[in-house]
Amino acid sequence: MTLTFVKTSAILILVTLHGIAAQAQTPRKAINIPMEPAHWQYDTAGAEFITYQNYKAVHIKQAPPLIPKNVQFSNGTIEFDAAFGYGFPGITFRISPDGRNADHFYLRYFGTTSPHSRVTLQYSAMIDSMSLWDLTDEYQAGAALRIPGWNHVRLVISGKQMRAYVNDMTRPALIVPALEGSSESGRIAFSGGEIYLANLVITPNAVEDLSPVKGYVSAYNDTRYLRNWQVSKAFPFPFGQDVAPRFRNQVSPHYPDSTTTWTPSVTEDRGILNLTRALGATDFRNRRLAWAKTVIESDSTQDRLLHMGFSDEMWLFVNGELVHVDKNHFGTPGQKFPQGRCTIENTVVKLPLKKGKNEILVGLSNYFYGWGLIARLDATDGLRL
Repeated sequence: MTLTFVKTSAILILVTLHGIAAQAQTPRKAINIPMEPAHWQYDTAGAEFITYQNYKAVHIKQAPPLIPKNVQFSNGTIEFDAAFGYGFPGITFRISPDGRNADHFYLRYFGTTSPHSRVTLQYSAMIDSMSLWDLTDEYQAGAALRIPGWNHVRLVISGKQMRAYVNDMTRPALIVPALEGSSESGRIAFSGGEIYLANLVITPNAVEDLSPVKGYVSAYNDTRYLRNWQVSKAFPFPFGQDVAPRFRNQVSPHYPDSTTTWTPSVTEDRGILNLTRALGATDFRNRRLAWAKTVIESDSTQDRLLHMGFSDEMWLFVNGELVHVDKNHFGTPGQKFPQGRCTIENTVVKLPLKKGKNEILVGLSNYFYGWGLIARLDATDGLRL
């Protein structure tokens, strides 16, 4: 076999593969979903097909999701027009076959709106049927909504990335560099509040210049995050129960012991230890408790500041000693900034470290939407995580 033949064969293989890839990514014809009952799966008590402000539309009320029939979406562009009533209407896409996992984009309107309010738009993953909106504060943004009137929404979705445009089609209102849902394709659905929906158009594989691989997430380069944890199982923790500090030979029955089993768990792109993904969703009002531990090795005895985010309650032990107890209940006077969500801004704790290895143990309870933990040191000089 000659070298020329090998080179020619390699070139032909590359050209063929390139052609197959290009064909797979070539935008297909736009699909217009008629606003007519025959094309939708819906609850007749929760949606009605009408003419609204000169468009054929569907009026979605607070009800089960409205699902276009025979539509599977992976990558491409989803466009629609929305007129608002009240609430947080949105679209769920790439819904898994069992309906428990997906990606979710929605808008909020509760009587007032401002392009400067960063809670107007939200992206969150849905894991084990639970929306993780309280764990994804970074994926909120503002937008200028037309109230009253039609608002044009365009989502460009490519692999792990998404751009969301609202009314201004020249500049994304929200950019998500790393979608956190676990499905690559699936159904789409509309829900979440009172909304009038019209002009739904889906164009498969029309992704503009958006790369399918994960984009830059600011926490990626930051070595101060505590990323490697051991996580226990979750167990029932009824309201009224607490984690007591260790006192002499008395140990709280909720404190982990030699029989506790631990599973290694690494934080996600944003530095968050996502317990909903690791341990499943918690049913509302059925409070659960789990433990997470890690080790910090210090060259000397020193104090460090630990910036922490958590949901919903937290007990922090250092080398067996309780050093901090905190709560972050959404909608209560004591909720943490910002608005009860789990972010690195929730609290700052002084971490007393001895020379050598230090066990950091965190108890986390949850009863409301997603739960997790995020922790970042002020500095790592003289430390090994």
